[in-house]
Amino acid sequence: MKKFYFISLVLIIFTGCGEYQSVLKSKDADFKFQKALEYFGQKQYVKAQQLLDDVTIYYKGTERSEDVLCYLARCYMGQKAYTTASEYYQAYVRNYPKGKYIIEARFQEGHCYYMDAPDARLDQEITKKAIESFSNFVDLYPESPYASQAYEEMSELYDRLAYKELLSAKLYYNLGTYLGNNYLSSEIVAKNALKDYPSNSYQEELSWIILEAKFQQTLLSVEEKKLERARDTQDEYYNFITEYPESKHRKDAEKIYKEMSKLTREQ
Repeated sequence: MKKFYFISLVLIIFTGCGEYQSVLKSKDADFKFQKALEYFGQKQYVKAQQLLDDVTIYYKGTERSEDVLCYLARCYMGQKAYTTASEYYQAYVRNYPKGKYIIEARFQEGHCYYMDAPDARLDQEITKKAIESFSNFVDLYPESPYASQAYEEMSELYDRLAYKELLSAKLYYNLGTYLGNNYLSSEIVAKNALKDYPSNSYQEELSWIILEAKFQQTLLSVEEKKLERARDTQDEYYNFITEYPESKHRKDAEKIYKEMSKLTREQ
């Protein structure tokens, strides 16, 4: 019985391959195009893409050329070849700015960048391209069915950029006074992240780093600036506690406040 199933499977595979080779050799562009759509519907994206590549030249300058270009982009999406898919969608936008697939093409351009965006520790140029593309998309098509997904993915991308800044701020903080005042650099990076990405998921951690960095700078400060910086740190404490009353850092924040209060009384 197992041998029977194995032989049946082999026959099916070879029959399928033989059929595809026959289609591939055909000179009938319309037939190839229809078979490409069939393969696409069956999620056989490589076969569909090869057939579409073959018929591209036949439909150049015709109405069907628009369909071929869009389906080629979809095939590359199906293969998870997002960089190539993005190039095809961009080509569609250039060639058919008012085409029937234009909304899909403009959204998928950003989505391809989103899918290719790297880990936060790496260069984020693609992430920024994705955000720019999504921003343009929601400006053009705020009522599109894709709009909610664009906003959701854009939010994730902003989080990724904020997290990269959080890692940088932590790195500067951990460097301390090595080759300069890295606490100040840590504070600046965290503040810029809060300003540039106001709705990110790392706001509490960024705010905590700012408070910690101000505290360390106060401790290291020369006497004539210590009182001013201690009061500034206290103000930062109030901001932090008001914004995050249930923070896991609350106890440590209160220790900072007590130490700054003691310092201001002594001055």
